[in-house]
Amino acid sequence: MLTQRALLCVAEKIFSRMNNERIDKYNTTAEQRMNHKPKASPMMLWLPLALFGTLIVGIWIGSAFGDKNFMQIKPAKDDNANKLVSLIDFIEDNYVDSINKGQLIDDAIQSVLQNLDPHSYYLTAEVKQQEEERMNGKFEGVGIEFLILRDTLMVVKPMENGPSAKAGLKAGDRIVKVDGIDISGKEMNSEKAQKLLKGPGGSDVKVTVKRLGEPDFLVFEIERGSIPIESVPAAFMIDDSIGYVKIERFAATTYEEFMEAVEPLKEQGCTKLIMDLRGNGGGLMDQAASMVEEFLTPGKMIVYTEGIHTGKNSLISEKKGKFREMEVIVMMDQNSASASEIVAGALQDWDKSLTVGRRSFGKGLVQHEMELADNSALRLTVARYYTPTGRCIQKPYGDSIDYSDDVHKRMMSGELTEADSTHFPDSLRFKTPGGRTVYGGGGIMPDVFVPLDSIYFSGLLGEIAYSGVVRDYCFNYLDGHRSEMKKYKNADDFVDNFAVSDAMMNELLAAAEKAEVKVNKAVVKKISPQLKNRIKAQLARNLYDDTAMYRVLLQTDQDFKKAVQVAGNYKVYASVVGDEKK
Repeated sequence: MLTQRALLCVAEKIFSRMNNERIDKYNTTAEQRMNHKPKASPMMLWLPLALFGTLIVGIWIGSAFGDKNFMQIKPAKDDNANKLVSLIDFIEDNYVDSINKGQLIDDAIQSVLQNLDPHSYYLTAEVKQQEEERMNGKFEGVGIEFLILRDTLMVVKPMENGPSAKAGLKAGDRIVKVDGIDISGKEMNSEKAQKLLKGPGGSDVKVTVKRLGEPDFLVFEIERGSIPIESVPAAFMIDDSIGYVKIERFAATTYEEFMEAVEPLKEQGCTKLIMDLRGNGGGLMDQAASMVEEFLTPGKMIVYTEGIHTGKNSLISEKKGKFREMEVIVMMDQNSASASEIVAGALQDWDKSLTVGRRSFGKGLVQHEMELADNSALRLTVARYYTPTGRCIQKPYGDSIDYSDDVHKRMMSGELTEADSTHFPDSLRFKTPGGRTVYGGGGIMPDVFVPLDSIYFSGLLGEIAYSGVVRDYCFNYLDGHRSEMKKYKNADDFVDNFAVSDAMMNELLAAAEKAEVKVNKAVVKKISPQLKNRIKAQLARNLYDDTAMYRVLLQTDQDFKKAVQVAGNYKVYASVVGDEKK
């Protein structure tokens, strides 16, 4: 073990970093703009020591740098840090079987955090790296979308203007070697392929490709580069005045992507914007706040956070938003959470939008991140966030509540299919400046309710859609019909004129049965329009882009149809909602 002196030295560095830097990769930019700075207090200085010292220093340092032949720190009666160190060492030295000490430590950390609240958690170094790539909005690699099919890595499509596209790779290519390493066979999987293809920007990788129609293997030298991970995958005009934008998450580039997507819509005449936040699990608060600001005038509260040790911090708009004159329709569902709810709540509280869909998830807790010595990290809830009217939209949690089963309970209670099935006490009612009643205590309530389409209760549709059968079938179909697809001039031509035939449906169902999906003919007849829509949407994505895919998917989307109806009659719906909720 380390000496007491060395242990204290390392501990001092860790706690100094926590107190002075206040690591929070998810809220740094937003906190800098807050108009109330947290007040330093003795409690703030000692809280990290009390909470993390017992676990992180005791377990991590004791295990990672332990030297059993030097000095063992024995537990004293009131020394919980040493008690934990000794417990891990005792298990390692005496347990009947061999153990994975690193995994044991990870489990111990996770166990402590999960008993605090549902959103304090631990990330291993690998998971943290993946999360950082997703939140940074980029990674370094060759820039291809691929799938493993018949034990072979198939290129679905190279990213436009990416390293692979510039080098000459094409959709349908089979990659058989990477830097001379054979990557085909049953042992190959997506994780192994990614490790071989990813690498530092500027580094080279050599890929050997089998291309249909070519007698010999082709070899490409690809210089890896920075590959964007889009968080705003689609934006387009629906008619002369209504625009649509899809936001999948809030990453470091989301605000910039949003502006690049919506400003052209405004130039095309967009005065009504449908903002699709369904399934958006959140992300960076500052990105959400910057988006909201574009719909407000100066001096408007966007969001505030409050915690025992952080005080109250308010984020206020500072400029005239470029889209402040737009009529906004926000689409939400039961999977819209966190930063999505900041956007929806702020726009709703300032009477700047109409929310369409179903009650959102209800995540109103703010996490700060602490990075550990092995590049793992923990995220600790330090505050709650509130909408401008004062709503805390965090849904209840605790020992007596099955937090993870909430959506299923909503389904069983009828909330997802019946209007007015959710009731709140008067204490959770708040008033907007325009006089509308809004609700806290568990997500954002929509102004216009849309029941979940009963077709999505079909187990068969879900099994086919999420098993990869549609994805694989569409790749195979294009593989054999690429020359035929050239007759479509562009995405518009494809979306307007391509139709999925009954023969294609039969081929898909045969593929599903081959993948051991039980196909019920009566159910198939009922879900056939949705299945055809999924096939066409996947083909549109593979041939063109995500915007083409969404244009197809929305054709059978009941939430979207209601949003378009609300957009076309915005003032009427706004007046009705206002009268109903006053």
